[in-house]
Amino acid sequence: MAKDNSARGSSRSVHGAKVGNPSISKGNPAVKKAPAKKSEGAASNTLGNTLGNTVSNDVVREISAGTSSRLPKVPMRADLAAKPPATPTTKSGAKPDSKPQAKIETTAEAKRAVESKAPAKTASAAPAKATSKSSAKAEAQVDVKAEASIESKSATDGRTISESTRRAIAAATPRHYVDQPPARQLGLRATRPEETASVRPLEMKSSRPSEGRTPKGSADINGYSAAVRYLLERTDFERMRAVKYNETTFKLDRMQQLLSKLGNPHQQIRTVHVAGTNGKGSTVAMIASMLQACGYAVGVYTSPHLVDLRERIQINGQMIEKSVFTEIMKQVAKAAEKAAIEPTFFEAVTAACFKHFAEQAVDIAVVEVGLGGRLDSTNVIRPEACVVTSIDFDHTKLLGNTLDEIAREKAGIFKKDVPAFIFESDPAVEKAMIEVAEKAGAPLKIVNKDIDYSARFCVTEDLGPHTRVCLYTKNSRLEHLPVPLQGEHQAANCGLALAVVDHLKTVGFDCPEDKITTGLAATRVPGRMQLVWDRPRVLVDGAHNPAAVGALMRCAGAHVPYDSMICVFGCCSDKDVPGLIDKVNLGADKVIFTRAAGNPRSADPEDLQKLFNERSGKMSQVAKTLPEALEMATRAVSREDLVCVTGSFYLVGETLKHIQHFDRSKGGKIPAQVPED
Repeated sequence: MAKDNSARGSSRSVHGAKVGNPSISKGNPAVKKAPAKKSEGAASNTLGNTLGNTVSNDVVREISAGTSSRLPKVPMRADLAAKPPATPTTKSGAKPDSKPQAKIETTAEAKRAVESKAPAKTASAAPAKATSKSSAKAEAQVDVKAEASIESKSATDGRTISESTRRAIAAATPRHYVDQPPARQLGLRATRPEETASVRPLEMKSSRPSEGRTPKGSADINGYSAAVRYLLERTDFERMRAVKYNETTFKLDRMQQLLSKLGNPHQQIRTVHVAGTNGKGSTVAMIASMLQACGYAVGVYTSPHLVDLRERIQINGQMIEKSVFTEIMKQVAKAAEKAAIEPTFFEAVTAACFKHFAEQAVDIAVVEVGLGGRLDSTNVIRPEACVVTSIDFDHTKLLGNTLDEIAREKAGIFKKDVPAFIFESDPAVEKAMIEVAEKAGAPLKIVNKDIDYSARFCVTEDLGPHTRVCLYTKNSRLEHLPVPLQGEHQAANCGLALAVVDHLKTVGFDCPEDKITTGLAATRVPGRMQLVWDRPRVLVDGAHNPAAVGALMRCAGAHVPYDSMICVFGCCSDKDVPGLIDKVNLGADKVIFTRAAGNPRSADPEDLQKLFNERSGKMSQVAKTLPEALEMATRAVSREDLVCVTGSFYLVGETLKHIQHFDRSKGGKIPAQVPED
């Protein structure tokens, strides 16, 4: 006697999804109209249409039979060919009529068969008691789907199951949402710390399938994304934790070979070379701005970039175009192949810079040193003037543990008969610079000693608090010029920039004093004392060593009045972390420690907080990502407070990338998640 097992199946679930009788008629109304038939030996399919036909009939047949919830195995084609189908036996023991095995249809044919309700024979069926009026018809549909399905391996138990069953399991299984790493650095969605080393900048994103693979050589560079991927596959000392600073690692011969294959473009342009610990970027910007105001085409090469790689190569404030960058990078890659060398990231970009400036026939290029000076890739040029800005402790593991050692490395850019300029500084630093200049045969001039210079702090209605400088030479009389950048430390940088422009007058450049004044006032440097958000105010500065952070805290207090400051801080682990934290403690009322997602050198924010707590009693928090830190900071401050993001150019760049998704004029807290495109 047939026994109804539907009640037993009503309380069961398939991987978390309830299966019960109430949904049978709703899942497929056609089941109601099926004629009442009892077929002993056919598997029960009462629950075959539950959950809106999402759960496979194979699974339901097992449930209603009260067996284990393991999924049935659908025979493979090889199994069907090698083994004849099992012959079911009726209750009376008589064998039903045997027919040849039905040919497995294609998916499209099976679909048409189901839609037209065409009958089909089972490939293999286990005897079971009838439990539904529509079991025969439902069983036929199950068999068609099973035979026409695509065989696939089950992820749960390794058995072979049908595609329809797999989809049913996926639909019935509860979803567990997990945080995913960002597809690109510029997206700045929350990134787990352990994933930061694998995050790539936005430039890696490919817009075309043909650009998806990593370029192996010049022939594979077929677009801007491919050109950037080629660069990112080069050795990048900017992102490495440990670097050996010697003539083998930083090899100028390799750079000269590469430039030779490109036609020595660095010898076709006039240049100014700028090195130093702090103030390089500001000095470069002031020199370039004054020369541009005098009517010259001025190339600028700086590093690192904040948002876009092309920021490093500019002419009159305009970044190199993507198409031009792609073509030049292809030439650089081809030159490297001809020279049989593997250039580093910085060497390749530097070569592209010189090639671009030569092709565009700039009147002069202002070139910033990347690291140190003596062994830097830029130290292949013979400039019109060399400049060394302030010297302080930074990259001590590479450049030396004393100011004397660091100064000698920076002064390595001095060359015979090329005027060199430094500002009055520590006696040990000056002594080292003088010795290197004498050995190289470079005439050295010290601003505020050899060149008459003065500076004073003042406040006016139009400019507010600022510094004014005066510089007197045989060629110029520059009086009371406002320093365009905030901070007392910028006065020395301004003096150096004015001294260089004054020298260029003697080598053929026409620089009237009125145009010098106009150009100096127009100087802008992204990422230095830059207000990027209103209500509350958010200030970013790329200070990355103790001296720079100390100058930032003094500058913020003098130029940006506030009630209290929340500092969002993150730095590289190879920096003077205790010194940095001590300087942050001087100005910040509360600190939120975080890390830059795209920099594998980033220090762990929890380690930073632990060190801070040992040295300060002020409040502090930890945010796993910069967007989270910005949201925490802007939510906690009032309109008169200040949020200051500092400690790393990478952190500043990430801030600029993140806030570009939001309307700054509206103010308010900065969300941690960017809006969906």
